[in-house]
Amino acid sequence: MKLRSEYEPPLAVAEWGWRYHHIGIPTDTPRPGEFYLEEYGMHVSGFETSPFGVEWMRFEPGSPVSELIRTVPHVAFEVDDLEAALEGKELIGEMSSPMAGVKVAMILHNGMPVELLEFTES
Repeated sequence: MKLRSEYEPPLAVAEWGWRYHHIGIPTDTPRPGEFYLEEYGMHVSGFETSPFGVEWMRFEPGSPVSELIRTVPHVAFEVDDLEAALEGKELIGEMSSPMAGVKVAMILHNGMPVELLEFTES
């Protein structure tokens, strides 16, 4: 495997064409402007206002979301074809659609969750 230089973008960006979307950070602290996703038992906030794509995630007790996702920050990338991007990757849970026009899946990379999103509507 070729090692990457400090100035080179990661393989996911340089060769696979994935695009940075956000970083998700679990928190126990309620934040202003939270939006509740009942199906996931979680509150999300910050994405709409963060110039860096930071999304805060606060989970309710009993949330069906994987403990790894509830406790470890994740980076998210937009992909053109989610199913193709998932080939050969280890899934955490199932592919889902948290809102109309978007499909998401979480994969495991060296103990860290990575989210992949495909937007199906503009």
